[in-house]
Amino acid sequence: MQMLYQWEIAREAVDDVTAGFFEIRPAAKETRAIAERLFRGALRAREMSDARISAAARWRLDRLAAVERGILRLAIYELAHERETPSAVILNEAVELAKRFGEADSGAFVNGVLDSIRRELREGDEPSMLPQAASRHDDGSGRTDGKKR
Repeated sequence: MQMLYQWEIAREAVDDVTAGFFEIRPAAKETRAIAERLFRGALRAREMSDARISAAARWRLDRLAAVERGILRLAIYELAHERETPSAVILNEAVELAKRFGEADSGAFVNGVLDSIRRELREGDEPSMLPQAASRHDDGSGRTDGKKR
């Protein structure tokens, strides 16, 4: 995600981004290979991801923060191409990244957008296995509108 953010901000060549990233943050060969595969894959799938983000979010892509765009692009690439990774893991990691690096409501936003896209890309996944964004209005009833069941 950090490489995607760096690329988004600086628009440097992909090889320069990866070289600079791992110069500052050395990693084991296997870890580096996975990170580069995800980074390059997310960039290759950017057009498809951006169209899905715009449709699901109902916002123009340029209105989203660069952090959110990067998180969403990475997660959508994983949903579409990293089939061995469960959807719940992808969504949970994306939500956690959004909470850590984004604005106060980024986690809930990312969760909603990705859950919608997940339904298109991985029809068979069980929604009950996916993370739920916590709402400050959640009273434990499972409803977020303040009404009791």
